[in-house]
Amino acid sequence: MRTRIRFGRLIDPATGIDGVADLLIDGDRIVEIDRAPDPISIPNSKHCDERIIDASGCVVMAGAIDLHTHIGGGKVSIARMLLSDEIASHAAAANSLAAECEYLPAADVTARRYLDMGYTTCFEPAVIPCNARSAHAEMADVVGVDTGGYCLLGNDDVLLSMIADGLPQPLINDYVAWMVAATQSIAVKVVNPGGINAFKFNVRTFDVDSRHPKYDITPGDVIRTLCRAVHEIGLAHPLHVHCSNLGVPGNIESTLATIRAADGLPIHLTHAQFHCYAADGPYKMSSAAAQLVEAMQTHPNVTIDVGQVMFGQTVTISADSMHQHENFRFADPKKSVLVDVECEAGCGVVPFRYRRRQFVHSLQWAIGLELFLMIEDPSRVFLTTDHPNGAPLSTYPHLIALLSDRSLRETALAEINADAAASSELKGITREYSLPDIATMTRSAPAAILGLSDRGNLSVGSIADVVVYQQDKNIERMFSTPKFVIRSGQIVRGAGAAASSTRSTTLKANLDCQRDDADVFADRYHATSTMDMRRLWISDDEMENVIGSSPVTTLTKARIQ
Repeated sequence: MRTRIRFGRLIDPATGIDGVADLLIDGDRIVEIDRAPDPISIPNSKHCDERIIDASGCVVMAGAIDLHTHIGGGKVSIARMLLSDEIASHAAAANSLAAECEYLPAADVTARRYLDMGYTTCFEPAVIPCNARSAHAEMADVVGVDTGGYCLLGNDDVLLSMIADGLPQPLINDYVAWMVAATQSIAVKVVNPGGINAFKFNVRTFDVDSRHPKYDITPGDVIRTLCRAVHEIGLAHPLHVHCSNLGVPGNIESTLATIRAADGLPIHLTHAQFHCYAADGPYKMSSAAAQLVEAMQTHPNVTIDVGQVMFGQTVTISADSMHQHENFRFADPKKSVLVDVECEAGCGVVPFRYRRRQFVHSLQWAIGLELFLMIEDPSRVFLTTDHPNGAPLSTYPHLIALLSDRSLRETALAEINADAAASSELKGITREYSLPDIATMTRSAPAAILGLSDRGNLSVGSIADVVVYQQDKNIERMFSTPKFVIRSGQIVRGAGAAASSTRSTTLKANLDCQRDDADVFADRYHATSTMDMRRLWISDDEMENVIGSSPVTTLTKARIQ
């Protein structure tokens, strides 16, 4: 059956559509946009093969895309084991299941909550190669939401030794491309470049110009090399960087140095709020949002996602074992886990409660909003809470409301720590996000930066991931409960919703690599690993028939030879 959405306000920044129109879906694709719909031109739905959705007074957007959310892999499992008692007790108090935990939901609950808000595609940003099978298996359980992963490099001994030995960039490019292909990933992520590896040599502080105790290279060298590799092998998404010195007052200098290390190549700074602190004021910590915004104005190669802090209980999970070790004393409840993962990365799990009246937590909340509101171009700043690190994914509607409603924002500002509010520039910002701004930040821009030409937009021929929101002055309510969510042409939320969810797909980069291409790197890998490098390779057949997610290749640029 075809589905016709009638008289809705279609908002799609990718195509420039913003106005009342009809949208026709046939199968899993959008097949027609009628910008001048005639109210008498369509027969009654009882007499044709079209399902009619009356979207009068509604806003119609493409399905939303979350480009940074921790939804799979070992770190999530470790967090659930660490907090099993707390999750169970909270569930008992709320008369609910442990799987429904607000900040650490089970995979199927994660899928349901994303679909409930109109999100149809989500990306796990830290897939460690030796744990990639586990990450994909858990993401496959996020049923009904398409997923993808970013291959974690930059602390693995193979790459660090190749850089230290001065190997030519084309050979390093081949290694990066092979690892992305082997792990069925779509992009490359680096966390605290070189710092996780240095932590294993008892290094406890590591800046962009620090020299590694074994390899005698710097994080700047790692960033420069990986930015170039990602660009030259043709990945659509820039190098996805978790900068040095996360959460440390004064770390804006490290963030600016990271931008310089990219040498003008595209670079994406993730959860930038945690890397945007100066060391001024009576508390020796202050906002550096204005400095980052100014740097972005002079460096058009830079994009960010925010990693917004919201108040309440959560758990921080990160490959950055160096800084999770630094933060474990702030754990709430008082328990934590640090893990070394082969010789590829690390893992730190520290539960955390952000408190509205605590100075640092309030300042973090304000800095995130400053970044959102000071960056004028919504295609260069992306809505994330770094789920669950800054806040659970379920806080997105409230965050969108804070960006869209100045009066709500000012009310919230009056409720935080007074010293943090006084030191923030938030009160003087009058900007309010428009609906097209929101569509850009959560739909068209994430699709573009990831090379996803067939989603995040309402173009004819695109996948029919479509959300219908009832227009409402209460923005939080509007984005909390869409009237309809259509996933690959199938109604999954709203009247007539399907009883079962659509099978998910894994979005991966289209790179021409083979399993046996690892021969040239195998000896380096074997020197520090407990298994053969070729065993990292996950085939399409394994993804489809063992892991349970259909791999789909995405747009890549021509490889630079």
